[in-house]
Amino acid sequence: MTPPRRPATRSVASVEHGTDAPRLDPVDPRGLVDLGTDLLGAHDSRELERYIDADLTDRDLEGTSFSDCVFESPRLGATRLRGARFVESVLSDSFAPELAAARSTWRDVRVERPRWGSAELFDADLRSVRLVGGKIDYLNLRGARLTDVVIEGCSIGELDLSGATTLRVALVDCRVGALDVTRASLTHTDLRTTDFSRIDGLAGLSGATIDDLQLSLLAPVMAAHLGLVVD
Repeated sequence: MTPPRRPATRSVASVEHGTDAPRLDPVDPRGLVDLGTDLLGAHDSRELERYIDADLTDRDLEGTSFSDCVFESPRLGATRLRGARFVESVLSDSFAPELAAARSTWRDVRVERPRWGSAELFDADLRSVRLVGGKIDYLNLRGARLTDVVIEGCSIGELDLSGATTLRVALVDCRVGALDVTRASLTHTDLRTTDFSRIDGLAGLSGATIDDLQLSLLAPVMAAHLGLVVD
């Protein structure tokens, strides 16, 4: 479905029609030390550090934990982040043709203006995360757990939430090509200000909040899903 651009935005702090908004704490790491990346390795633990223009292309950072850290303009092409942890941290202007971060953990994190091709975050755990702006071709959140997550003003070619579990999640003023919610479990998930071209796995949309315009655009798909004949 392709609804027209919406004229107004809605504060994610509001609660409307019984849909609870995400509960986010501010993320502002301070007292940071500027470091290079030479010492970064897999299964490491880093805290209170800032990395500027870090080239982490093809680096192995599996299982590494970053707490109260800031990454400014990092290059993450083929960086191995499987099982990595980001806690109370900020990533701004990150670039990754492929973000390999399956089973990673993101807690109290702000992601600003990402430019990601294929973002592999399946089976990840996202809690109190705000993603603002940017462009993602394919955001793979299959089987992921999302609690108190806001994705705002982002262009996403394909958003895969199949098998995902969401609680207090809001997509605000985003443009999404295809949304897959096959076997998803959505609770207090607000989609009202986001435009979609296609939705797959319609039954998995149960528990989401949509608006009247979205409902009218979904009507033919819902009728086909239910086997209804409209004459």
